[in-house]
Amino acid sequence: MRKYIILFAILFIALFTSCTTGSKRYKIGISQCSEDIWREKQNAELRMGAYFHDDVELRFAAAYDSDERQVQQIDSLVATGIDLLIVAPNQMATITPAIDRAFDKGIPVIVFERKTSSQKFTAFMSADNYEMGRVMGEYISGRLHGKGRVLEVMGLKGSSPAIERHNGFTEALKDHPGIEFVATLQGDWTEESAIKAIKDYKGDLSHIDFVFGQNDRMAMGARKALASAGTKYCGIDGLPGQDGGIRLVRDSILDATYIYPTHGDQLLEMAVSILEGKPYEKEVRLMSALVTKENANVLLMQNEEVVRQSKYLDQLHSRADKYLQQLDTQRIVMLMSIALVALLMILAILLYRYHIQELRLHEEHTKMEHEQLDFYTKAAHELRTPLTLIEGPLTHLADTAAIKQSDDKTTELFSIVRRNTANLSKLVNKILDVQTGIPPQDLASDMTDEMATMAANEDQSNDPAATATEGEPPTLLIVDDNADIRTLLKTILQPHYQLLEAADGQEGLRVAHEQVPDLIVSDVMMPVMNGLEFCQHIKNDIVTSHIPVILLTARALNKHQIEGYESGADAYITKPFQADLLLARISNLLKSRLQLRNLWSSSDQKEKKAEEPKAEVKESAFIQRFKSIVEENMDNSDLSVEDIGAEMNLSRVQLYRKVKALTGCSPVDLLRKARLAEAYRLLTESELTVSEIAYKVGFTSPSYFTKCFKEEFGKVPGETRK
Repeated sequence: MRKYIILFAILFIALFTSCTTGSKRYKIGISQCSEDIWREKQNAELRMGAYFHDDVELRFAAAYDSDERQVQQIDSLVATGIDLLIVAPNQMATITPAIDRAFDKGIPVIVFERKTSSQKFTAFMSADNYEMGRVMGEYISGRLHGKGRVLEVMGLKGSSPAIERHNGFTEALKDHPGIEFVATLQGDWTEESAIKAIKDYKGDLSHIDFVFGQNDRMAMGARKALASAGTKYCGIDGLPGQDGGIRLVRDSILDATYIYPTHGDQLLEMAVSILEGKPYEKEVRLMSALVTKENANVLLMQNEEVVRQSKYLDQLHSRADKYLQQLDTQRIVMLMSIALVALLMILAILLYRYHIQELRLHEEHTKMEHEQLDFYTKAAHELRTPLTLIEGPLTHLADTAAIKQSDDKTTELFSIVRRNTANLSKLVNKILDVQTGIPPQDLASDMTDEMATMAANEDQSNDPAATATEGEPPTLLIVDDNADIRTLLKTILQPHYQLLEAADGQEGLRVAHEQVPDLIVSDVMMPVMNGLEFCQHIKNDIVTSHIPVILLTARALNKHQIEGYESGADAYITKPFQADLLLARISNLLKSRLQLRNLWSSSDQKEKKAEEPKAEVKESAFIQRFKSIVEENMDNSDLSVEDIGAEMNLSRVQLYRKVKALTGCSPVDLLRKARLAEAYRLLTESELTVSEIAYKVGFTSPSYFTKCFKEEFGKVPGETRK
């Protein structure tokens, strides 16, 4: 009771503390290289993305285009214990060491918009700055029809966007020799830097047709500094706000701009995926688009809708916060309810404790019984196998001339050995049966049944080879991991049968599939594949399913015999065994196999046998398939055993042995019988000539057809028709 009270107290405290507002699970540091409209939009999207991740805390820092300040901010964010760093480097070379330090401390780093001069980052997300510069170059060239004077104002020196946009822009202008690239002036992304760069330039800036500012602010700075009529200006950023590039294009202040996507929400999703160990792309290129007078108004309308939806989302988030506060006020009521349920659960546990203990004891008892059974099963195998190897050879020696013709002393000693071996076998059986709880009469009953079977088959056991077909003795496969047992079995069976052998079930399966024996004698307890699994494979394979299987084993329990028969075994003989009993079982199984003969009997034959008792013959799926293939190809004189085997996925040898075992005939004989049976039917039911019928049933020569027909039915085709 004390244990459950303590458990309840712990549960109660845990419930109270779990409902209080905890610290955030993930802390993400965001280092922006500057603070402007574009950055503000991205930061707003990051905060909006965090609405869907309550366990994320965002920490922002802006360097205001200062390399030194950004390095300090990154180091400071790392020192506060952030879990991930998002950084837009001011310049590649100067900011890289600080990013590397964070990465080396095991903090994942997402580089956004601008590259570093190192590969120490987890992921990179940006628009294609090179492509932006190239598209702008193509656009200006098109607007100038390949002739004119062009000026470029670059962003911050050393920053990757400035370098890549310049490279793309100059690459596009190379294809237009009529365009004069006047100069590339150096700015730092601000409007003031563009004004200063133009004023400080000593060259000729008269008659400039187009100015490419690498962002919209520098394009506007160039416009204010030049103030020349006829000059057109374009930039990059394409922000939708009051002073954004899209509105400037719509109002014809700028000729064009290029949307530089912020995608703060997508950036946050990538960060969360990295922190949670989910899949992510190491490098993501954001889609972008060119903004001209033609599409600027539509883009502004779309942005207004996005802004409206964002405000609505903010309102929903605010309401959700209020609902959470209301839920907090109901916490005590909820906890009291949970406490009541917990008390009821404890009461239920106490009520059923005794029942659970009883079940546990029962399970342990059952487990012990299984372990005991396994132990005595293995013991039976270890004891009965040597007894088999003693009793079997002694029985075999008793019938030899050396023993029968020996003197009285030798005969008496041999009898003592046999008698005491039999007593030892009975004693071992009695001990094992008592330990496993088998009534003694079970064993006696089994032995009685065995002897009765042996007596019933006495005549057959005297001549096991009587089951041979066409004078050739049947082939038996012996499967046992004990070499001595295999030797004993060969001694007993060699005079009557052809023998194959295998040391385990897997090897036996291979031999059975290749050789297709007439019967299999197998042990049960073997390595690699035991006898039960082996028997199941034999019975489930179309090539070997007809083969009788005798399980010869030391496992004598009724349960074990049931397992053997459920695996498909045809007989189950326990060790030690009598040689005569084994021979009788083998002979009986070989004689009682299903004999599917006369599959295509003629009507004449059926009439002769009409008065005879009819035996019910159940065709296997294998024979039905064989008949179907033959009947479908009856008129094909080129049909061969190989063709039939290929249709049934069997080799010629496998098909021959399988058909021979099931029907007593070879596949060639069955094919000929089928053709002649069909010919007999056509002679009695159709008006076709004998030659036409011969060709129709697959014979290539009418004379050969007549010869075969007479051999099969005792009369020529013409007599059959009369």
